[in-house]
Amino acid sequence: MARRRGVMSDRFKEELAKDLGFYDVVEKEGWGGIRARDAGNMVKRAIELAEQQLLQGGRG
Repeated sequence: MARRRGVMSDRFKEELAKDLGFYDVVEKEGWGGIRARDAGNMVKRAIELAEQQLLQGGRG
């Protein structure tokens, strides 16, 4: 089965990991080294940011 290409850019993922405090793990072990909880928190935060952008864009 082919692996699906990610929706988030590497730069955005790195920024999220820094904000959430586990970027050091990514640097040492790569993305495969993060905990499932951290990955879930990263997705949750990305969704929150996207929702904020949609709300701000709808007010203009």
